[in-house]
Amino acid sequence: MARKDHPNFSPRSDNRRAYHEYEIRAKLECGIILTGSEVKSLRQGNVSLQEAYARVEKGELVLHGMHIDPYDKATLAWNHDPNRSRRLLAHRREIRKLEDELKIRGAALVPLAVYFKNGLVKIELGVGRGKKLFDKRDSIKKREQQRDLQRIMSRRS
Repeated sequence: MARKDHPNFSPRSDNRRAYHEYEIRAKLECGIILTGSEVKSLRQGNVSLQEAYARVEKGELVLHGMHIDPYDKATLAWNHDPNRSRRLLAHRREIRKLEDELKIRGAALVPLAVYFKNGLVKIELGVGRGKKLFDKRDSIKKREQQRDLQRIMSRRS
């Protein structure tokens, strides 16, 4: 976990909905191609991953549906389109592994987080399989049990 006084500290945007909707099987960290106004907007934390998904198109990873708010200090001529498709940077062998895992029925490639690492924007992708309603209820039940257990343990100490 990054400390606030660390020079690389920046906002980390997580897609908590992805963990609720999907059972994540594999993760991959990759780079992303952005414009200057998009990076500045990301540093302010103006990003939404709720409707985002990734695809392998012509041997390249492409991210669709990630909304980055326009940078408020840039002019309209130099600002970016908030919902444009963005290319992701990964090695060919990693992309081939993802393609093989996506061949499973019901698998999807969803972004889990956006963050800065050594001054570069990184995206954490996850290969997930959609959860059924009873799976979601089960995960909520387990989470509540963990909270209750933590409360009991904190009262004892």
